[in-house]
Amino acid sequence: MGFSQKLWDALLRVIRMNDKVESLAGVVKEQQARIEGLTERVIRLETALEIALAAKGGSGAKRIEKQ
Repeated sequence: MGFSQKLWDALLRVIRMNDKVESLAGVVKEQQARIEGLTERVIRLETALEIALAAKGGSGAKRIEKQ
């Protein structure tokens, strides 16, 4: 293998790695969007639970504590 062939192979490897990195970046964005959506749902559920507990228990209702 000559120097030019090794250089060409290295360049091709870098291009392939760049494609993989871009693909993974897209997957990470999708996962982040899913996580944010789930976080919003959990917040809404916690709020509904606290409202229900407050309505049931009157003034002495317990609150959900942070962990």
